[in-house]
Amino acid sequence: MSHEYTASQTAIAPNPMDAPAFRWGIMGAGGIARKLADAVTRYTQSEVVGVASASGVERAQQFADEKGIPAAYGSYEELLADDSIDIVYVATTHNNHHEPALLAIEAGKHVLVEKAFTQNAAQAQLIVDAARAKGVFVMEAMWARHLPHMYAIRAAIARGEIGDVVSVQADHGQMLTHVERMVRPELAGGALLDLGVYPIAFAHDMLGVPTAITAKGRLRDTGVDGQVSMIFEYDGAQASLTTTMEARTPCTGHIGGTEGAIEIEGTFYQPTNFTLFRLDGTSWTYEGVFDNGFQWQAAEVARLVAAGKTESPLHTLDNSLEIMRIMDEVRAQVGVVYPNEK
Repeated sequence: MSHEYTASQTAIAPNPMDAPAFRWGIMGAGGIARKLADAVTRYTQSEVVGVASASGVERAQQFADEKGIPAAYGSYEELLADDSIDIVYVATTHNNHHEPALLAIEAGKHVLVEKAFTQNAAQAQLIVDAARAKGVFVMEAMWARHLPHMYAIRAAIARGEIGDVVSVQADHGQMLTHVERMVRPELAGGALLDLGVYPIAFAHDMLGVPTAITAKGRLRDTGVDGQVSMIFEYDGAQASLTTTMEARTPCTGHIGGTEGAIEIEGTFYQPTNFTLFRLDGTSWTYEGVFDNGFQWQAAEVARLVAAGKTESPLHTLDNSLEIMRIMDEVRAQVGVVYPNEK
């Protein structure tokens, strides 16, 4: 199966330090918000000027003190009323990505929404419709799409170096059963939304939307998915994907083509290396290990906002909708239903 990429998807990843400077606000004061704050502060020209926590101003202030952020707010509405903030990063739990995102859009802010984009496709559609009606920039924080090694992989495939892609394999397993949010259904916990979204988005990047999906999984006592295995069918290709929160797995990616293959080292969705092997016995290796990694998605937002764009060509709003619909189908087959969906 041939996959056509645009020039912007196969160029060299732009230097994040070359992106225009903007002022960021963060909704949510957890670990992933810390990573975004570090990336913006250390590796781009932008700065984080405000943070808000629904748990109260004390938690937001602790985060602000730790990261040197000038303003802390005890509600999302207070942060959104700060006229100095240009872009908002939504770093809440999966069950509540859409409501903060919708508040930010209504306030006229540009928004980066942590992956998975939402809990389900219906919530995703609400964000997409609101963003397009308001004319603000919105993107899912699928940071792997913006990393240098992924630019290089797309370029190699576009050059025909491995022929037609016929097989994609990826796994993502972490031992996270001790993490409270992962086992709580009311927070849209489970392996799929937190971990499985990476292999799914990787297959989507390589092959697009599958024509058929087969998924098998095992549920935890709380009703969330502990482990899921998936086969996606395409015209002339297949993707074999697994995810689990009950064990640490290699977290590698493999792209098989009619004339060669690409093997991505673990962790495949982080800044990493890959080797391209051709059937003629030749090979080459791309070295793409960098610190953090969130800076490339933050820079993508900044560049496109400065250019007056409302979506990223690397990861469009339609792409996020497609991935959410795929995950809805996987959840349906596995039998995961969250409390607010009953």
